[in-house]
Amino acid sequence: MLLFSKIYAHAQKVPEDFGYKHIAMKYQDEPVDIIVISKKGEEKLAKPIFFFCQGSLPQPVVKYDEKGLYGTLPFDENPFLEDFHIVIVGKPFVPIISDVKKLGNNFCYYKDVEKELPPKGYLERNYLDYYVFRNNFVLKQLAKERWVKNKKLIVAGHSEGSTIASKMASINRKITHLIYSGGNPYGRIMNILAQSRSFDTDSVNEGNNMIDYWKKVVENPNEINSQSGDSYKTTFSFSLPQKENLMNLEIPVLISYGTKDWSASFNDLFQIEAIREKKKNILFNSYLNLEHNYFPIDTNGTANQEIYNWDKIAEDWINWLHKL
Repeated sequence: MLLFSKIYAHAQKVPEDFGYKHIAMKYQDEPVDIIVISKKGEEKLAKPIFFFCQGSLPQPVVKYDEKGLYGTLPFDENPFLEDFHIVIVGKPFVPIISDVKKLGNNFCYYKDVEKELPPKGYLERNYLDYYVFRNNFVLKQLAKERWVKNKKLIVAGHSEGSTIASKMASINRKITHLIYSGGNPYGRIMNILAQSRSFDTDSVNEGNNMIDYWKKVVENPNEINSQSGDSYKTTFSFSLPQKENLMNLEIPVLISYGTKDWSASFNDLFQIEAIREKKKNILFNSYLNLEHNYFPIDTNGTANQEIYNWDKIAEDWINWLHKL
């Protein structure tokens, strides 16, 4: 038994095994796990923070198998490490690191893998304001660290993370730059509805079915169920439009999206409104024929995942930051 325990303990990886710093914090007397990625040898060198907000799935930040580390970010982080320390905060009550063998579909951490049921603590905190206020609290604490240079603070998010990032920037005056990627300024429900409309037929009105679902969400905006999928509270909070928060920002904002994303027409609409309002601080980068995760769409209308464009997208982010 003792031998087994030693072997088991030895098999568990920690973020430091991959050159990352793991910071454990408390927020509202609950655990918060933070990963800091720095250029090797410059971990203690004072640099600004590049804070990245995760997407919608209950995934550990750091994932690995017997061959090594999986991509922690969707893009190569190394070019960012010249100028920044990258910070990512884990999902509530989801391990910060895991062997992928212990994860379910899409590398999600489930309490019940068969039912695809995340931990209760995650379900109860998986809504917009929790992430926004928790993340801004973390940034306030990190600002006290010697390795953090506070003159510049970049917050970026993709998909669900874009909504979190935009609301963070709307209330945190320390944030100096915002990167809003793959989001919908008019809320998550508009993405869901647009996708549902693509399944409409002469006899089936999937769009109306989704509108009926939305009515139930609005009637029960704080309901947290224990089933798989998003609760009403999650859907309602992330469907609150961010267009006013984005429009009211005076800091530099980069809005990045693929023209084949379900949110593309809504980002186009927001761009038209931003032009009308003469917003000079917002730059729009639209990527032709790319979907939500920047994969190209082939002639059959499906994403070609053999062509990976994330590093190109991230390069554009860096170039934008360097020009400011």
